[in-house]
Amino acid sequence: MIPMKIENLYFSFTNSSLFMLLTLSLVLLLIHFVTKKGGGNLVPNAWQSLVELIYDFVLNLVNEQIGGLSGNVKQKFFPCILVTFTFLLFCNLQGMIPYSFTVTSHFLITLGLSFSIFIGITIVGFQRNGLHFLSFLLPAGVPLPLAPFLVLLELISYCFRALSLGIRLFANMMAGHSLVKILSGFAWTMLCMNDLLYFIGDLGPLFIVLALTGLELGVAILQAYVFTILICIYLNDAINLH
Repeated sequence: MIPMKIENLYFSFTNSSLFMLLTLSLVLLLIHFVTKKGGGNLVPNAWQSLVELIYDFVLNLVNEQIGGLSGNVKQKFFPCILVTFTFLLFCNLQGMIPYSFTVTSHFLITLGLSFSIFIGITIVGFQRNGLHFLSFLLPAGVPLPLAPFLVLLELISYCFRALSLGIRLFANMMAGHSLVKILSGFAWTMLCMNDLLYFIGDLGPLFIVLALTGLELGVAILQAYVFTILICIYLNDAINLH
């Protein structure tokens, strides 16, 4: 949309950038209007109830999935996890709006997000455990001849967490949207044909599209939840070595 280049580095403002800014603005406006009176109303309205529901949901998720720490220490990770969940949830949901753009259906976006979080979790692991953090590469009781192979396998498995986290979100969002688009195009083509038989036959694909749209709304919420709970699990593994 706005090409920008410095030598071999590209900083172009794309549709992904635009819709991420729109999503961020929407989230900030929602939180601002809910909390502008110093913390909201005593009797919450629908929007305040939504924000409180998201807040309580993520807070319970952090408390349940991250063990071995006091409540105050867990709260240090809560803002990052809350922002990640809220951002992904709104990105996924706004992608369901016609003529909108689904940011999370682009692999580079989800991969960049997952790798950033993966690096952060690794840094937290070293901060909490020092070099002892590397002990997760070698489970206890492993015979010495098998140690080099298991260290390599555990290292590959650990590094693939970042890749799988981004691929899972990208693949689910891309596959669902592609299926809805294909069936919508098929239904529209049949609807535009000047034939009663085609018009009657169009009802089948049309109902399937409506059902898939409802399913995609569920997937949009579910994928934000899955991404967030996996962050909590990986963070718990980095803090509490097994």
